[in-house]
Amino acid sequence: MVNLIALAIPLFFLGMGVEAWVALKRKRALFRLGDVIADLGCGVGQQLVTGFYAAALLGAYEWLYQHGRLVTWPTWAGWVGAFLGVEVAYYWWHRLSHEVNLLWAAHVVHHQSEDYNLAVALRQSVTTSLSSFPFFAVLAVLGVPTLPFAVLNSLTTLYQFWIHTELVPKLGVLEKVLNTPALHRVHHAVNPQYLDKNHGATFAVWDRLFGTYAPEEERCIYGTTTPLRSFNPLWAQLEGFARLLRMSRAAPSVGQALAVWFRSPAWKPDWWREDEPPPLDARPVYRASVAPGRTRYVLVQLSVLLAATFCDVMWGAALALPQQVVVATVILLGLWSMSALVESKAFAPKLEAGRLVATLASAAWLLLG
Repeated sequence: MVNLIALAIPLFFLGMGVEAWVALKRKRALFRLGDVIADLGCGVGQQLVTGFYAAALLGAYEWLYQHGRLVTWPTWAGWVGAFLGVEVAYYWWHRLSHEVNLLWAAHVVHHQSEDYNLAVALRQSVTTSLSSFPFFAVLAVLGVPTLPFAVLNSLTTLYQFWIHTELVPKLGVLEKVLNTPALHRVHHAVNPQYLDKNHGATFAVWDRLFGTYAPEEERCIYGTTTPLRSFNPLWAQLEGFARLLRMSRAAPSVGQALAVWFRSPAWKPDWWREDEPPPLDARPVYRASVAPGRTRYVLVQLSVLLAATFCDVMWGAALALPQQVVVATVILLGLWSMSALVESKAFAPKLEAGRLVATLASAAWLLLG
């Protein structure tokens, strides 16, 4: 089945270029190099890692449809069911991903950026498809065929790209029906009145129906209530789960340790202590100062890594599994190295040297092996 998300990758970067150009004309600073590396690194990681299990999930969906569906619909009804079903299933997965720690550990990746731009749309968790699958599997049991589900799920994902921007103002009456940039800015904000609001994908009607709707009023402050303070895309993927493991180990009983994974992210038991973040109006945005020469180097290397990712996503399936693993590993190593260079980590030069050697060795192995 054609990967619509992969085909849209060039359009994603075109959109980011247009957004950057408009922001420059308006004298708005929307992008920071470190944050963009983290955003794109998470998106690349999601595409590479999901590529190893996406077919299995789609196969599981098809098996459920063939052997477990309760009803068989006419073709047109299957497409209508997919259209509505994907929206409702997405809403409840998204809402519960803000209300259950295990799901939030996966979803928090998408919320870690303290900026709000089209690059943030690509900041995704490698476990999102796994965490959302049980919600979408219900559609197979209800008789939604695999093809309509896969197409509508991809289109819903593509729709959400454009709503990650600060450059589009409120859209008036459209926000009574559609999810818009203003409504999704609210969703990404950590202002107290905005927390856990506007979970819809394409439509805003589900939030209105289930009581999670909030219009944009005051200026949005982005990120998470406990900031990540890192541009490392690999750590971004792991941090949510690492925190839950730390909480589980600190729990006074097995029951409490298990409860950690299923309680709300807002749950603060008496036995758990962690530093409180500063108030929102005094919270500095995480930054890194990068010399111009290093910036140019990182941008060139990042471009090469993104091109390699596109080629791998489009045509990597033709490689043997060990080769696919090596290609993905080298790309992810490169993204980690770029973030380390931007953050001026002490180990960054050695990591980058090792990364270049590993890249050349892997390329030689692929070409000569």
